[in-house]
Amino acid sequence: VQLQASGGGLVQAGGSLRLSCAASGRTFSLYTVGWFRLAPGKERELVSSISYRDRSTYYSNSVKGRFTISRDNAKNMAYLQMDSLKPEDTGVYSCATSGRSRARDFYEYEEWGQGTLVTVSS
Repeated sequence: VQLQASGGGLVQAGGSLRLSCAASGRTFSLYTVGWFRLAPGKERELVSSISYRDRSTYYSNSVKGRFTISRDNAKNMAYLQMDSLKPEDTGVYSCATSGRSRARDFYEYEEWGQGTLVTVSS
């Protein structure tokens, strides 16, 4: 699977952005999709994932209640709706795929797309 993330930009605190992840190649529906964030001075963090098996979702505590992950297998797309954005959400967001239904660590993800920069101003 080849991945391309898009939709980042500059937004004021409290605003919203929708990130998209376009996939091509092997059957997208067979892979869990994760969104990772790399913020300045911090380790890469899994902020959300959606399982290929039952579409169960995971959210990190830092984004729970504000972000919503979804996927459209017919379009080979995944999305991350980000609402009530905070300055600490600033970072490069990358989508990745894993063959594991409950992948939580970056090493469980085999394919990665180029990230998209999200900047939240205060």
